[in-house]
Amino acid sequence: MCHLVQAVRPQAEPHVVTVTDIQILADRIEDLLPQTQCTKCGYPACRPYAEAVANGEANYNQCPPGGIEGVARLAALLGKPVIPLNSANGVERARPLAVIDEQVCIGCTLCMQACPVDAIVGAPKQMHTVIAELCTGCDLCVPPCPVDCISMPPVTGDATGWDAWSQSQADAARTRHNQREARLAREREAAEARAAARRAGTAADAPVLSPCATQTAEAAAPSNAPAADDAEAKKRAIIQAALERARKKKEELAAKGQGPRNTDQVSADVQAQIDAAEARRRRLGLTAEGNGDADKPSNPR
Repeated sequence: MCHLVQAVRPQAEPHVVTVTDIQILADRIEDLLPQTQCTKCGYPACRPYAEAVANGEANYNQCPPGGIEGVARLAALLGKPVIPLNSANGVERARPLAVIDEQVCIGCTLCMQACPVDAIVGAPKQMHTVIAELCTGCDLCVPPCPVDCISMPPVTGDATGWDAWSQSQADAARTRHNQREARLAREREAAEARAAARRAGTAADAPVLSPCATQTAEAAAPSNAPAADDAEAKKRAIIQAALERARKKKEELAAKGQGPRNTDQVSADVQAQIDAAEARRRRLGLTAEGNGDADKPSNPR
């Protein structure tokens, strides 16, 4: 007798979202963000916001620099409807540019420390200047300025959101932000290594670095690749040109008797901020006391 056996199809297992899936989604979301690193979304940078959206912890309408087009890009990726920009995070606007009133600037370095893409150059107690082509218009340099010498005028006319920004500018800003984060990490590790050496009583001898700090220093050594050399040379040229413009401007103002007005007569609160900033720089070895070179910009790139 022939027995008929009915084939039973196994039920398809439901798709389980893995960490890898979330990371890939976060990568794709990050690629669609304008990379101004402005924190208006409620997160410290664009990458954490992308991860929060991927994890369902944040909505996809919290990026004012991206505007409604940015919301539409994320909605298309996520398969969701286009919704209005969340007004609690800000409004879509023309892209601004940080401008420092060089007559009022007292060289406290607080704006330089706040800039997420290292677009401000200068030195302690010297006039600072903004490299216009690097500024993302994030506004982060304005609040810490103790003498209110930074303005943010719009520079893109009626163009707002992604119309006031380009993908190439976003990519370059992300690269500069990542480089800054890596530099700050190296500085922290170096400072921790120096502190450990002092605690061990070896400060009088050759500095002893931890293996991690040593590997970091080796990794930070200039690459011999021509492309890397060209990129570094271009950055140095941009910074040098900005410093030269600032120097000439300072000389012109000095010739007219219009040097910085507030250098010698600052309030106790402002002086405390300057002292705290310089203390941090000393701890990181970025002052003449720490590296013997006070004439260089304090945020080398």
